[in-house]
Amino acid sequence: MNDFKAEIAAAMRCLDNFIATMNAGDAEGHDDCFNFPSVRLASNNLVVFERGRDKAWVKKTGSFSDWARSDWDKREILHAGADKVHINTRFVRYRHDGSVLGAFDSIYVVTKQDGHWGIKIRSSFAP
Repeated sequence: MNDFKAEIAAAMRCLDNFIATMNAGDAEGHDDCFNFPSVRLASNNLVVFERGRDKAWVKKTGSFSDWARSDWDKREILHAGADKVHINTRFVRYRHDGSVLGAFDSIYVVTKQDGHWGIKIRSSFAP
């Protein structure tokens, strides 16, 4: 029986890169963390993203106006298969002084599409 260790490791690397590219302000590298179209459900709104979409975290606008960086607080595997991993997460947004802006529970669905592991779906309690 396959325990999907390699698939889980690939999905976790994808989430590592997601946070690292966001914190570095690397919009192009950040896009590489997705399988497009990608869907986000947050604040009761469903948004479908394509490569090159507007990124509030790069421009430091909206809920990101005081944001300096984010980090994972929790990542737990819910389900894993050959081409899809469901991950229960909590991420924390920090200000420049290190104080917490907020912590948000989320579910990430990371898929293997055309050989590439990327975020396909996110459901978050973040604004």
